[in-house]
Amino acid sequence: MAKFNGGMGGANMQSLMKQAQKMQEEMQATEKLLDEWEIVGTAGGEAVVVYMNAKKIIDGIEIDKSVIDPEDEEMLEDLIMAAILDGYKKADAVYQEKMGKFGGMGGMGGML
Repeated sequence: MAKFNGGMGGANMQSLMKQAQKMQEEMQATEKLLDEWEIVGTAGGEAVVVYMNAKKIIDGIEIDKSVIDPEDEEMLEDLIMAAILDGYKKADAVYQEKMGKFGGMGGMGGML
């Protein structure tokens, strides 16, 4: 009578677990790098500058006084939004470059 060993051998499963653990450690290191990565979004020839990390957490905004016009609040609002969107675009590129190798597993909430 043939004996069934449960599919994968124990050594293969242990190897897979080690690979998964290594990948999780690499992903955590990359996540930390993204937290610390500085992204600079600009608009209006750097009249508005937005600082954020690669996870799109904004931690600073600089506005040149020359674009502050009490009679035209909408222009300043548009410049701020443009600078944020510029930063987001750059952050997306960095995030994809650094996390793309994990095949979208960053959103798995540490399930590995």
